[in-house]
Amino acid sequence: MNQQVGHTDQIKQINLKLVYRLIDQFGSISRISLAKKARLAPASITKITRELINAHLIREVEFPDLGFRGRPITGLEIVSQGWQFLCIRINKGSLILSLYELNNKLLHEDITELIANDNESFNEQLLTKIEYFFSCHQGCLERLVAISVITNAIINSIDGIIISSPYYSIKNFPLRERLETRIGLPIYLQNCTTAWTMSEFFSDTSKYKKNIIQIVVDDHVSACIVTKGSILPLGNSHAIEIGHININFEGVDCFCGNQGCLETLIAIPQILKKVQSIAHQYPDSILNKEKISIHDLCQAINLQDPIAVDILEKVGREIGNTLAVMVNIFNPQLILIGSPLNEVKNQLFPIINKHILQKSLPCYQNKMSLVATKFNNEGTLLATAIIKDALYNGSLLAKLMEG
Repeated sequence: MNQQVGHTDQIKQINLKLVYRLIDQFGSISRISLAKKARLAPASITKITRELINAHLIREVEFPDLGFRGRPITGLEIVSQGWQFLCIRINKGSLILSLYELNNKLLHEDITELIANDNESFNEQLLTKIEYFFSCHQGCLERLVAISVITNAIINSIDGIIISSPYYSIKNFPLRERLETRIGLPIYLQNCTTAWTMSEFFSDTSKYKKNIIQIVVDDHVSACIVTKGSILPLGNSHAIEIGHININFEGVDCFCGNQGCLETLIAIPQILKKVQSIAHQYPDSILNKEKISIHDLCQAINLQDPIAVDILEKVGREIGNTLAVMVNIFNPQLILIGSPLNEVKNQLFPIINKHILQKSLPCYQNKMSLVATKFNNEGTLLATAIIKDALYNGSLLAKLMEG
């Protein structure tokens, strides 16, 4: 009997989060349309939506008058105003704190310095700056429901632990435990790449049935997988640490503790460092100057500068070879590339695609497309996707339903 009750409760939770997600995705949607999309009986939709309305998570709205007689058609939409969450982005030397509503409306954002040499100094600065942010904006704080944290680091997102960071000398830092103990709100920690993939995924409902690989080549190199409509969980995390694949056993030391990682070869800072080191050998190169940016490199690629073209070929080869292995494993329909190098995607993508086609199974290539990401890797907007994911998977939604 207890097993039957537990099974019924589980079905209820599944249906509840499904209905919430559909209302959030489709905006003002009628109960009839909602029942069709959710494939649930109208009576079940009525019961679930009543519970969500009573919890002040959705509300009824009238559709615009279309000239029909009789009672206006009533739709449902998410209630965003008053429900707030804090997004934190831990960058190199800085902390971005942003207060959002559930509809991703930004209310306040502060950027502050962050300097830490060990776990304890990191912990103290982080907590102090969060509490200072709350004190500065307490007049506009309403129902604060959660905090999301993103960072370019090796993490355990399940337990909320930063295992190691390229920016700070911290090891196995229990971020969730420290913040929840002090602040008392649910804490969601995620790698920037996974948050980025979630943002791409949630922005387009057509992606929900696709297998997707997103690879990021920025300050760091990593990847994330979407399979059968869900971010692929990998033990205690979601990010695939392709940046720490060993390419050269005698290469540059990496923050992960190994040498010659892919990241030490094709991450944007490493690419620019390489260009800077060889540019003086080419007096006629437009890159032969004191300091260059990624935009300078992209301009040089467009002008067919020999250094820039050679670097792009090598980077494209490494990305393509890595993706070819992933294609054979995951058989994606879509590969998303997130990188400042997307500025020269017309030159880069053919190189990547050539190496994928050379080294992956032909039967996995037929319906595969390679495209640039919709968003870029800036600010805290990516962190809002973590909150949306927590609502969609029911972990945060259940807490809000409890009041």
